[in-house]
Amino acid sequence: MTVSDQQGTVVGGKSFAAVAINCAAKAGEWIKSKLGNYEKLDIKYSAHDLVTEVDKGSETLIKRLVLTHFPHHSFLGEEGVEPGPEASARALEEVSEAEYLWIVDPIDGTTNFVHGFPFFVVSIALAHKGEVILGVVYDPMRDELFIAEKGKGAYVHGKRMSVSQEDSLKTSLIATGFPADLDYALPLNMKGLQALAPQVRNIRSGGSAALHMAYVAAGRLSGFWEIGLNSWDLAAGALLIQESGGIVTDTLGQPYNLGVRNVAASNGKVHQSFLDALAAADAVK
Repeated sequence: MTVSDQQGTVVGGKSFAAVAINCAAKAGEWIKSKLGNYEKLDIKYSAHDLVTEVDKGSETLIKRLVLTHFPHHSFLGEEGVEPGPEASARALEEVSEAEYLWIVDPIDGTTNFVHGFPFFVVSIALAHKGEVILGVVYDPMRDELFIAEKGKGAYVHGKRMSVSQEDSLKTSLIATGFPADLDYALPLNMKGLQALAPQVRNIRSGGSAALHMAYVAAGRLSGFWEIGLNSWDLAAGALLIQESGGIVTDTLGQPYNLGVRNVAASNGKVHQSFLDALAAADAVK
């Protein structure tokens, strides 16, 4: 795996970035070894929201490694939180005062993992007093590691990333997802999909919000939006995009923070027209 040679803030002789990279690499290697070989599948919030022992094992591995190096840091992982939007909001609120908070999705794209569809990642972010300062998204199937540190840019394969240059929706490749919340988030997202499809070059839905965000940062997508996401879906990817010159807001256009659930991210050039199209379709809340 090739990553940039930049070093993050050092505490106790080990940089935040080095620990995050090590965690992502080890978890990713383990997840890849379990592809097609998981033992137990459970349903969480809905039939669209899945979890396996591999998700839980990946989170345990990451948490142990992080707390070995930084025992006084706080940790928020998807599998440690009860399903549903209310529980997610509560869990984030409980750690909102933490000085250093690691925010982890041990497998973003579990449904893909379960079906053997190779589009899933490990997502690890570190926030300092509520602001994301480090983001790592690792795709084990392609051995691609996307990393950003606040104020230091974003990199993949050791090369600096920058967002795409499309300046209109009609030339844009946009991504979205299909939320697990079938009563609120999915219908709202479908409104946006129906409105945007005729206005853009095309729309993709790969099934991993974190990887879609990384692709916006890398210039492979012009934008991404989805309703009803969580901090662990978005935190690392948001910093990747910001450090690559893009913009991340909620669907109403307010700046990104850890509490954002309805996200719109883009190369910046199409952001306002992107938001306007969603608003015109009444696809924002």
